[in-house]
Amino acid sequence: MGAIVILSNIGASKGVTIGPFITDGGFFLFPLAYILGDVISEVYGLKAARWSILVTFVLAFFAVFAFWIMIQLPSAEFYDGQEALERTLGPIWQIVLASGLGFLVGQLANSWVLVRMKQRFGERGLVGRLIGSSGVGEFLDTLIFCAVAAPVIGITDMPNFINYVVVGFVYKTAVEIIFVPVTSLVIRWFKKREPSYAAPAPGV
Repeated sequence: MGAIVILSNIGASKGVTIGPFITDGGFFLFPLAYILGDVISEVYGLKAARWSILVTFVLAFFAVFAFWIMIQLPSAEFYDGQEALERTLGPIWQIVLASGLGFLVGQLANSWVLVRMKQRFGERGLVGRLIGSSGVGEFLDTLIFCAVAAPVIGITDMPNFINYVVVGFVYKTAVEIIFVPVTSLVIRWFKKREPSYAAPAPGV
């Protein structure tokens, strides 16, 4: 999850247009973080999910610190990529701030909804839990991320901002829905093989 978020943050510094749609270079990676979050929440519970979110959050900011050191190091005479390095990794701290805030709120909401639905309905309705929790989490994540990151990648007017938010939310949620069968299989595989897993009773 940490690797996916860090790579997404680097990619997000690039604005991308695909036809009429506006997004960023990390769009194809980020939904995978939520799929992993669903697996962790469903199999290991809210406490483990919170821990994985916190670790990912810390790793993302550690990456920013590492990038800053890389940029500050004196360049060799033969190195001609300093400007490109600064342009690519320089604004990453703003992207990480946007991503970190969105990820923190969105993933916690996603995990909380999934776990509460599981406590209410037990093992039944896994697909509904995955879709419902992802919808809540992705919406909050996308809205917060886009609000902070939009100016960094050059989105300054309201129509393009709305485009950015809507495209991000619809795309991320659609990817999660498409991958629900795969996510469900992975979750069931872990449940059967994880000695510490205990199914909660409905209504608990």
